[in-house]
Amino acid sequence: MHHLLLLLLPLLTSASRFPLHEPTVVMTPPDNNHTWADFDRFLHAQRGAEVPGMSELKKYFVRFGYLPTFNATNDDTIDDIYDARLAYAVSIYQTKLGLPVTGTLDSVTISSIKSPRCGLPDSAVGPGPARRFAFFDGQPRWARPAPATLTYAFSPDGVVRYLSMNDVRAVFRRAFDRWAAAIPVRFIETRDYVSADVKIGFFSGDHGDGKPFDGVLGVLAHAFSPDSGRLHLDMAETWAVDFGNEKSLVAVDLESVATHEIGHVLGLAHSSVKEAIMYPSLSPRAKKVDLRLDDVEGVQALYGSNPNFRFSSIESDTSPSGPSPSSGILDRRMGTGEVHDS
Repeated sequence: MHHLLLLLLPLLTSASRFPLHEPTVVMTPPDNNHTWADFDRFLHAQRGAEVPGMSELKKYFVRFGYLPTFNATNDDTIDDIYDARLAYAVSIYQTKLGLPVTGTLDSVTISSIKSPRCGLPDSAVGPGPARRFAFFDGQPRWARPAPATLTYAFSPDGVVRYLSMNDVRAVFRRAFDRWAAAIPVRFIETRDYVSADVKIGFFSGDHGDGKPFDGVLGVLAHAFSPDSGRLHLDMAETWAVDFGNEKSLVAVDLESVATHEIGHVLGLAHSSVKEAIMYPSLSPRAKKVDLRLDDVEGVQALYGSNPNFRFSSIESDTSPSGPSPSSGILDRRMGTGEVHDS
C-alpha cells in the first residue's frame, strides 16, 4: 500500500494543478425585458392595421420628436392603429437617422428603434435630403470670451458604487479633452458641485428634471443645452470603463456616452451621421469615443477652432443618405423643446 501511494502521488498532484474542466466564465444574459425589446412585434406591420401595443411605438415617436407632443399627455388619443401620421413619422425617422427611407417598419428600422440611445429628442426633418450636425433652437452656446473655461463636478450622491471614482474621473477627463482639442474651451474639474458649470451624476427613474429614466437599456443618459450644464446618466445601466473586466452583455461604455453627452452640454443636437459621436444610439458593448469630422464641424461652428487643431487628426465620416441641401434651415418642434439642423 505504501508503494501504491507513492506511485499515485504525482498523478494526484498533477490533477490539482491541471483541473479536468476549465473554470466557467459567467456572462450576464441580455435583459430581454428592456424598454423597447418587444417592438419586434411591429416588424412589417401594414398601414391601417391594428397591432396590440402600437400605441407604445407612437409614444416613442412623440418622445423623440417625430409626432406632435399633445398626444403625450392624453392616452385616449393614442391608439394601436398604424395610421397615416405614424407612417409619416417613420419616414421622417428614417431620413433623420440616415436609414433607407422605405416608409415601412422594416427590420433595419425596427433594429434602430430598439437600440439604446440618448434621451434627448432628435432634430426631425421632413422626408427628403438628410441633414448632418444640428443645434438646439436658438443655437445656444456658452457665451464666454475665448479661450473660455468651464468647470465640471460630480454629484456627491449620484454615483455608482461598483466603479471607482478615479476611473470615472479619468473617463470624463478624456472625454472633455477630446472636445477641448477642437475648440478654444478648457474644462477644469472642481469639487464644488453646486457652483460648477457642468454637473454630472448617475440617477434612477424620476430624478426631478422632468425626464425620468426607464431602467435597463432604453434611454442611457441625457444632457441639457447651454448653459444648463446638467449631464445625467441612468444608474440602472451596467456602466463599463473596461469591457475586459465587465462581462455583462448589456454593459454600456461610459466613455462613449460621456463624450456624446458633453456634445449636448456644448450645444450640439443629434447628427444624422452614423459614425459621428452625436448620432443618438449606441449598442451595448460598443465603444465610440473619437470625434468625427461631422462632430468637429458642428462644435467649431459654435465656438471656432482651437488654434492648435488640425483636421488631419480627425477621421472622416461617411455621409448620410442623400446629399445635404445647399442652403436653408429645417425646423420642427421637439417633444421637450426645439432644435434645428445646421
